[in-house]
Amino acid sequence: MKATLDNNRPIFLQIKENIEEDILNGILKPDEQIPSNRQLVSFYNINPVTALKGVGALAEEGVLYKKRGAGMFVSPGAPEVLRRRYREAFKRERLEPLVRMAAPLGIALDELLAMVAGAWEESR
Repeated sequence: MKATLDNNRPIFLQIKENIEEDILNGILKPDEQIPSNRQLVSFYNINPVTALKGVGALAEEGVLYKKRGAGMFVSPGAPEVLRRRYREAFKRERLEPLVRMAAPLGIALDELLAMVAGAWEESR
């Protein structure tokens, strides 16, 4: 989990996203218990209701499930569900605006692909 939170965004969403990222990165695996509400409250120094709201949103989406008396656990299909959701968001929020901006700049498709390939290699 990220140790700091951004004061400009709702904290419960950041808690939710941090857990999602831990699942996507394999830090939290299917059927593995996530940190308890008490642990989240202590780690982030936040209100218990805020932590519950973030975890509850993931449970409503089926990313987490509750074991009575034991806590919240990562659902078996959660990594695939999140990967699909994040890929769709990446396309909509990042890729499509990039493509729309390339045309007015006179960047052809082959040039754009070469730029992406170059950036990909540099990031490795």
